[in-house]
Amino acid sequence: MKRRKKSSARARRVLAIDIGGTHVKILLSGLPADPNPERKVDSDPNMTPGQMVKAVRTLARDWHYDAIAIGYPGVIWHGRPIIEPHHLGAGWVGFDYARAFGKPVRMINDAAMQAIGSYEGGRMLFLGLGTGLGSALILGGIIEPMELGHLPYRKGRTYEDYLGIAGLARLGKKRWRKAVFDVVDRLTAAFEVDYVVLGGGNVAKLKKLPPRVRAGHNANAFIGGFRLWTEKSWTANCDPKKETLP
Repeated sequence: MKRRKKSSARARRVLAIDIGGTHVKILLSGLPADPNPERKVDSDPNMTPGQMVKAVRTLARDWHYDAIAIGYPGVIWHGRPIIEPHHLGAGWVGFDYARAFGKPVRMINDAAMQAIGSYEGGRMLFLGLGTGLGSALILGGIIEPMELGHLPYRKGRTYEDYLGIAGLARLGKKRWRKAVFDVVDRLTAAFEVDYVVLGGGNVAKLKKLPPRVRAGHNANAFIGGFRLWTEKSWTANCDPKKETLP
């Protein structure tokens, strides 16, 4: 008599956390379709990692998850922050996120996480038009998180000074849009990419898009976060040797 095969195990649930200078947003993988399934809480220049963890645990108190993916607004090295964020409080470097959450954690730059969720093959440059300016490059499935926003651009100011939210306020929409087109043109030529994805909340303020550019969506950050745990090709950026699911 043949034994019945055991039913497949429950799919692992991943909690994706997108940390920004204005909000911390979360979404759980495997949820049924919903117009607004994400949950969020306000962030500010004083938010510490401990406060972030407490807020997320409260937001997700009725969700059951096995692992966590975090998009961090700063430089990540082997899955850990090495520079404090520009738009949040202090204490992010050296904080034990896995211990605080009690779950395995994979961290990556927030722009890189949204880029992974936006990627459709080839050579892609991602620029996130949000509180600051996020950036990432994906070449044939290999991602390189970058900090282009802090490079000098014009009149002693950086790319982020022009394309970030402060630049939008200083320049006004018309001049800001012109700066976006100019920067996209420069960077497309410099990196020789097939296409550019403009993500972040302020992409909606563009009336039209430059050539070879498509609009991303902040929700792609969650897709990228899920992919960090479900697609092996992306895990090299998140210290997979130490952060593994049980």
